[in-house]
Amino acid sequence: MKIEDFMIPCINKTLFGVDCLGCGTQRAFVLILKGEFVEAFYMFPAIYTTILFFIILGLNFIDKSRNYHKIIISLAIINAVIMIVSYIYKLTN
Repeated sequence: MKIEDFMIPCINKTLFGVDCLGCGTQRAFVLILKGEFVEAFYMFPAIYTTILFFIILGLNFIDKSRNYHKIIISLAIINAVIMIVSYIYKLTN
């Protein structure tokens, strides 16, 4: 069995036939686990900032002595911008 057999299908793509903003996230993460870093970026350009976002978010829950809120908000905005720009690029090309 491969990890690809357990991936959750995109409901938006299944129902409407159109990719969502997060389409490719799971496949990009699997590509990172396989060591294919450039291919992961092409699959989902926001994958590295998303991983960094979740690492900082985890640190926020673990390390209560520091304030990570500004970093979390900044990474969320950066992720949103990258996802929107890459989605528009994917739709137009």
